[in-house]
Order: sequence, then structure tokens, then C-alpha cells
Amino acid sequence: MTAKTWDVWLPFPAAEVEGLPDSFRYRLWDGEDDFPADPADCVFYVAPYMKAPAVTLRPLAAMSAVQVVQTLTAGIDDLVGEPGGLGALRPGVRLCNAVGVHTASTAELALTLVLASLRGIPGMVRGQDREEWSSGFYDALADKSVLVVGYGAIGSAVEDRLEPFECGPVARVARSARTAPRGRVHALADLPELLPRADVVILTVPLTECTRGLAGAEFLSRMKDGALLVNVARGPVVDTKSLLAEVESGRLRAALDVTDPEPLPAGHPLWHARNVLITPHVGGSSSAFEPRAKRMVARQLARFAAGQPVEHTVLITE
Repeated sequence: MTAKTWDVWLPFPAAEVEGLPDSFRYRLWDGEDDFPADPADCVFYVAPYMKAPAVTLRPLAAMSAVQVVQTLTAGIDDLVGEPGGLGALRPGVRLCNAVGVHTASTAELALTLVLASLRGIPGMVRGQDREEWSSGFYDALADKSVLVVGYGAIGSAVEDRLEPFECGPVARVARSARTAPRGRVHALADLPELLPRADVVILTVPLTECTRGLAGAEFLSRMKDGALLVNVARGPVVDTKSLLAEVESGRLRAALDVTDPEPLPAGHPLWHARNVLITPHVGGSSSAFEPRAKRMVARQLARFAAGQPVEHTVLITE
């Protein structure tokens, strides 16, 4: 009697992924209505990318043999706590995130937002549409003090990219204090002391109960006049009502790749708020995503096939 060959569900064709172990049967599913096979035969599920939580979570209740759920996102807030989702799984299933897959792309966008906002690029683009030549002086990143709130892989990569721009001092904040290769990392409790010193505040934290609404009225009020808030984390990290009050008064500027609500509906005041630049949550969705995602999935499956612990486990179901 031969051993059963278990299924792995992938959101991209297995033929496009180098280094996959040959001990599994690979099923292509990217959120379509019909499942590619019986979910009960799946032991490793790579969730589709940029799909609604209801789509991503739909097969989980029937995945009675699954051992690993691998996201292609850095954050897991779209999966944890959703009805009919991870709670339907048996105990011991590992949820892994995509550490490293979005790091370069998101850090790159963070710097793009900083530079575009400081140099007034949105206004120049609108001026080009009107055939207006509006010269003048604009802020530079050079000599500006920067505060990076959320010093994980993405926050560290943001600092890597700040270095060539000759900015002023960079302060780092994480959940708890520690020492990093570039120096001291402050705890979140130090924010009241650090915020008044920063010309640019960049948010790269995951969305958790501790960070939801982190940039609220008190946080924003401590930022110096004219400072720029950049959010490449998650929309609910910032309290939208409080931010609107600050930007509409002209006291603060903002550059947002994520918003709350999201997608931002037509007619929302953020669309036309003073000194606000908005991009539609594209921090990770660049040409850098797919090759990095496929390499990460191949590494994870190679470890899984060899009986080694998978990496980047952020939750184990109970």
C-alpha cells in the first residue's frame, strides 16, 4: 500500500516556482469560486494575495488535515479574528506570515511618500495638468529628523534607505526597548518624548490591539508644527478623525498608503484634505513581490517536507 500524497494549495502555478519538493501534489487556487480539489487533502495552504478575507478563509473550515497556513502578507490582521476563519481549524495549525517578501517594496514606497510630500510633487503634478509653472523653495529630506515607529524588518529597511539622503537624527521605536546595530531602539512608551523632536514620523507597525488608534489625538498633538506623518502600516493605526483635524488646520502633513476606512470611499474628506498625499495600499504590490513570494514559499515547503520547523510562525491554533 503506497503512502498518501497530500495536497499543497498555491495561488500561482507550481511550474513557476523553482525548488518545490516533489513529495506533494500541487493545486492551483487563487480564490476562484470552485476549489481545485477536496480541501480535506490539503496539508499546506498558501493563501491568495490581495483577496478579501472571506475569500481567503473560505476553504479553511474543510481543511481538516492542514498543518500550515502561509500568508503572502506581512500583517495577519485580515485573518485573525474573522468569523469562520482560523477558529475553525484544529489545534496545532501554524499561521506563518511573509516576512521579507514586502520589505524592500514597502520601504521604497515609504521613502517615495516622504520625498514626494516634502518636495511638493502632488501640487506640481496638478500644476502640470493646468499648465502652471510654480517654482519656489520646498522642504528637503536632508537635515530632517526622522522617527520610525515600528522597527521590524520594514522599519529597519526604511532606515537603510534614509541613510544616503543625509537626514538628521533617526529615532527608532518598537514594542519594547532594545539595542539594534544602528543604535538604541526605544519602547512605545517613549513616544511622548520623541514625537516633538521629529520632522518626519513613519509608521511601519503591525496592526494589533496595542497599535490600533496609536496615532490618535494625543499622538498627533505632540508632533511638531509642520511635521509629516507617513503611514505604510495599516489604516486603523491612525485615527482618521483626529488626523483630519490636524491636516485641515494646516498644522500637520500626511502621506498615506493605507487609510481607515479602506478602500477610501468617494466623497470622503481625506481625498481632498489639505497637505495629504494618498496612494491606494500599494506598498507591497510591486514587481518585487512575486519573485520574493515564490522563493519564500519554496523555502517553507522544503523545510516542511524535510520535517523541519517552518519559519515566520506568528500564531499556532489552540
